[in-house]
Amino acid sequence: MRRADDLDVAGRVVLLRADLNVPLDGEVITDDRRIRASLPTLTGLAGRGARVVVCAHLGRPRGSGYAARAAGGPSLRPVAARLSELLGQPVALAGDVAGGSAAAAVGGLAAGGVAMLENVRFELGETSPEDTEREVLAGRLAELADAYVGDGFGAMHRKHASVYNLPRLLPHAAGQLVLAELSVLRQLTTDPPRPYVVVLGGAKASDKLPVIGSLARIADRLLIGGGMAYTFLAAQGHQVGDSLLEADQIPQVSAMLAEAARAGVEVVLPVDHVVADHAGADASAEVVASPDVPAGRIALDIGPATRELFARKLADAKTVFWNGPPGMFEFPAFADGTRAVAAAISAVTGLTVVGGGDSAAAVRLLGFPGDAFTHISTGGGASLEYLEGAALPGLTALEDSGLPDTPS
Repeated sequence: MRRADDLDVAGRVVLLRADLNVPLDGEVITDDRRIRASLPTLTGLAGRGARVVVCAHLGRPRGSGYAARAAGGPSLRPVAARLSELLGQPVALAGDVAGGSAAAAVGGLAAGGVAMLENVRFELGETSPEDTEREVLAGRLAELADAYVGDGFGAMHRKHASVYNLPRLLPHAAGQLVLAELSVLRQLTTDPPRPYVVVLGGAKASDKLPVIGSLARIADRLLIGGGMAYTFLAAQGHQVGDSLLEADQIPQVSAMLAEAARAGVEVVLPVDHVVADHAGADASAEVVASPDVPAGRIALDIGPATRELFARKLADAKTVFWNGPPGMFEFPAFADGTRAVAAAISAVTGLTVVGGGDSAAAVRLLGFPGDAFTHISTGGGASLEYLEGAALPGLTALEDSGLPDTPS
């Protein structure tokens, strides 16, 4: 895969596809980690005299088709403002994605300058299932630039126009963030130091079964918490009360547990729980010192015995991958399990990877410094699909080297 450093960019317009999908409170960015993660590639290109045009998305349309996009989406205005602050130079935000305003913004760039296109996720054609519609938008974007750099790892699993179709039309390369993510993920899948412990949480077992099946072939232990754990406990015959349960997934979970046992992979489930009669900030928490959850109660966090158990199972690890919190960390009464897991992983002396999404948000919210872990991914869904062994469309497009090395 060609690197951005291998492209001749001096004086050229380079379209940089970044993942700047940051959380907002109104127009206030509550976590700028993804913006900061994009800086090495962006400043590298600008420092070599490129005229950089950033293409990114924010949020997602509610519904599908033209109507959902015509309703409009959040503007990248706060992102452009924050990027300006971090770069110490103005970043002009075009009023559209590939129209007259975008062309004017690109035309006004000097060497080393940076501009940003408006939110591409709401542009008709970006997420279309039809190749022809995506290709139309990709063609319009290609007219703006001389080269393409893909650095939005969090979007690499999407077959979108700006991720998959566009790089096929321009000389292209991968940015530093994508290369760094790939380096870490390859370490997780190619002869990782052992013991190799995978910690999985989140709401639904169905969302994680494919990656569990893949990781069960290479990991030594799987620690499972969060809402998904209750489908696993139910598969073992435990009562789960009113906790989240995907009853239709019990056969698949049972088969996975049997396969893990045959492979000698240890699967560790909660042995106690923090429960309440409803999920919410005002819920009254109580500990149930049993794997079974009483009727009328919802398990919202792992209990103290499970925290100690998970910590013991992590203590000798040399490689850890964590994706998904073990409890509803958003509410202080149910955050202790996630805090304990994060602390145990941060104490590991080997490779520790936080797999983006809610886990990364939990690390930030609970006050753990970024350097407490080897790597915090910017691409939760993309990371999981890579670990499942799936081909990521954005990476497939970047690996195609059929175009010339330098812009024409």
